[in-house]
Amino acid sequence: MNPTIRTLTFDCTGDPYDLGLFWSELLGRPLADDDKPGDPEAVIVDPSGGPTLLFVHVPEEKAAKNRVHLDLQPHGRTRAAEVERALGLGARQIADHTRPDGGGWVVLADPEGNEFCVERGELG
Repeated sequence: MNPTIRTLTFDCTGDPYDLGLFWSELLGRPLADDDKPGDPEAVIVDPSGGPTLLFVHVPEEKAAKNRVHLDLQPHGRTRAAEVERALGLGARQIADHTRPDGGGWVVLADPEGNEFCVERGELG
């Protein structure tokens, strides 16, 4: 039997609850009921059974580009609308790799600097 991915862990120097709130809003999934500001970690469980997102406080700052990141595909909105929504939640744009044919992706960073990409969705 092969292993399954159970948890994706995000290190953060700020409050894990705050970073969890950003991802909770972005993904439309709630934080665990027992998470609160100041906790050393926060959790978002995927109700469909996908990996849990775990946000953990660490003392050291992020030092380099992520070697692993999430690629998000919007549903019910365009890539441009999803990028604008993420920026409004506190993300910042790193790069735009949108191609003239509409393919490609936009690289963003969450409030702690963790990169993620927004791909084109079914609406463009």
